[in-house]
Amino acid sequence: MSSIQSLPCYLNGEFSTLDKANISVMDRGFIFGDGIYEVVPVYGGRPFRFAEHMGRLERSLAEIRIPNLLDRAGWLDLVRQLVDRHAQSIGQAPSDINQLIYIQVTRGVAMRDHAMPSDIKPTIFAMVNSLKAVSSSDLENGVRCVSEEDFRWKKAHIKSTSLLGAVLSRQISADVGATETVMFRDGYLSEAAASNVWVVKDGKVFGPPKDNLVLEGIRYGLVAELCQQEGLSFELRKISQGEVLDADELMLSSATKELLPVTRLDDSPVGSGRPGPVFKKLYARYQQAKAAS
Repeated sequence: MSSIQSLPCYLNGEFSTLDKANISVMDRGFIFGDGIYEVVPVYGGRPFRFAEHMGRLERSLAEIRIPNLLDRAGWLDLVRQLVDRHAQSIGQAPSDINQLIYIQVTRGVAMRDHAMPSDIKPTIFAMVNSLKAVSSSDLENGVRCVSEEDFRWKKAHIKSTSLLGAVLSRQISADVGATETVMFRDGYLSEAAASNVWVVKDGKVFGPPKDNLVLEGIRYGLVAELCQQEGLSFELRKISQGEVLDADELMLSSATKELLPVTRLDDSPVGSGRPGPVFKKLYARYQQAKAAS
């Protein structure tokens, strides 16, 4: 716990460590989950897909009507300072480690009232930690997932700090030792608890459409680019549960998982039960994109 508490962080204009940073119990992020967040991976000191992460942060803030107090240059400076402070705290150069930046913006501090107050200043918090690599076993063998009906709210496109639905859905897979919960709404694929889901059939890559039922992961654009580089067909459309169960390959994507093969869904193998050729091609391209960032 002591090592966690000493991690560098930023709160409302000041850099500190987690053990010294405090917010009011009346912060609407604490009371209502009234805020948004963003997670930026940093490889060798270089933020990955930073413009895309900032674009999503700006969209989420606009959706829930919280003003953005920093421009992109200000956000980038904040991220770089946290990267440098964390590297210094563990005695390494930023270029030698991979890190993960968590950013959270809440509406701010006010007396409890569901209506949005217009005269308060948003709370800005950010923290940094080492980014753990995906295990070689998961990459070589794939992971197991379970399926469930998507019972969460219908504004999944907002990267909200109100994550109880995601917590409950992720716990479904955690309870049985699986990696993720793949969810379906009215018979169609939406996403996993904390990941986007990709379907491969006959060498073609499919993903759910970008609408209010799916959080548009930063890897949406990246997977499209990687498919183009490999000459693979890529399409966003409604995907039935039957198509998912009949897929040749399934993949998860997120900031921490990068691109991960799913080789079992519920009690059945996906395709051959081994990571497939499309995953292997896209994963290799993903690593190239990281190196070039």
